[in-house]
Amino acid sequence: MAGLVQSLGYSLRRSVRDGAARALNAVMSLNDPQWGKRPGGSNQGPPDLDEVWRNFQKKFGGIFGKGGGRPGSESGAPMGPKHLGGGAIILGALILGIWIASGWYIVNEGQNGVVIRFGKFAEITTPGLRWHIPYPIESKQVVNVSQVRSVEVGYRNNVKSKVLKESLMLTDDENIVDVQFAVQWVVKNPRDYVFENRSPDDTVLQAAETAIREVVGKSTMDYVVQQGRADVQAKVHKVMQTILDRYKTGIEVQKLNMQNAQPPEKVQAAFEDAVKAGQDRERQKNEGQAYANDILPKAKGMAARLMQEAEGHRQRVEQEAVGDAERFNQVVAEYKKAPQVTRDRLYLDAMQQIMSNTTKVVVEKGGNNLLYLPLDKIMQMGAEPAATPSAAPPAAATDPAAARARDAVRSREREQRP
Repeated sequence: MAGLVQSLGYSLRRSVRDGAARALNAVMSLNDPQWGKRPGGSNQGPPDLDEVWRNFQKKFGGIFGKGGGRPGSESGAPMGPKHLGGGAIILGALILGIWIASGWYIVNEGQNGVVIRFGKFAEITTPGLRWHIPYPIESKQVVNVSQVRSVEVGYRNNVKSKVLKESLMLTDDENIVDVQFAVQWVVKNPRDYVFENRSPDDTVLQAAETAIREVVGKSTMDYVVQQGRADVQAKVHKVMQTILDRYKTGIEVQKLNMQNAQPPEKVQAAFEDAVKAGQDRERQKNEGQAYANDILPKAKGMAARLMQEAEGHRQRVEQEAVGDAERFNQVVAEYKKAPQVTRDRLYLDAMQQIMSNTTKVVVEKGGNNLLYLPLDKIMQMGAEPAATPSAAPPAAATDPAAARARDAVRSREREQRP
């Protein structure tokens, strides 16, 4: 407390001394045409200090009246204590007025004033003409809360002017990626901005670098460089704002622009080859998917058709089997009634079925004689007279094979007659 009082007294004495000097200069420069000149009228050097002091006493003696017309005062006699006391009061009042007037200040639109009283936060002032208790009791600091400030990470002024110690980062798949981005920020809390920040630009730079390294360290290289750049920007923005709020910096991140994200220059060619290979892989996958989309519906349709055909075949076979079983039961019943007739009938039906599926028949007719029956020719001969009964082909009458076939049929019919 003693040190504070001593500091306050020293500051007050300094303010009074400076105010007295300014008042002295103003009075002497306005009321003394001989200021800065020698008695001879030449202006070759500064005035004599004793003469200046006498003139000062005369002027103040004339201002405060009471001793201005005395011969002693005009002859340069020193002023009495009464005159000196009145001048000190006026001088003190002048100094006090100047000190009070020094507390006025203007806060422009888009700014906030932070008033500090004895080193502690007092209040935040809005735009307009404001006043605070002058120094050394209170001081003020004007903060621009509408100005958009920017910080560059990984480069300076130009993307080609890289700062490798900031831009090179390690990804989750153990690859190195070169990232440059810019951060735009504003002041959202003037109190925290003034009291919690020593170097705002460095704070934002370090928070941005920490956030991007955290996000990149949890992502793959392809995701950062190609697939998820927008997602990476959003995550970095969120993490960075969380860090700044945790440190109570009073700063709000408005926008984060990723200028560049690529592999290091030394492996750029290899990475481009890998990117092309990845593109070829995606193209082949798309082609394979298109082929699958084309062939699968056809295969499914064919499978459904085969299933339906198989189901139809199954039903047909089952129905045929049921019909054959019923017919067999009927045949068994008839066989029990007439076995010989049933056997002959079965034989004739079997022969009819066999003969209807062949075109040539060879019949053994006792001994070594064989009878050849060209059934196809016989069937043609039987069909032609039916089609044109009035005109029989002459070739049929003269064909010996056909004649032999007719004779064989007739002899067979005669043999079958009872």
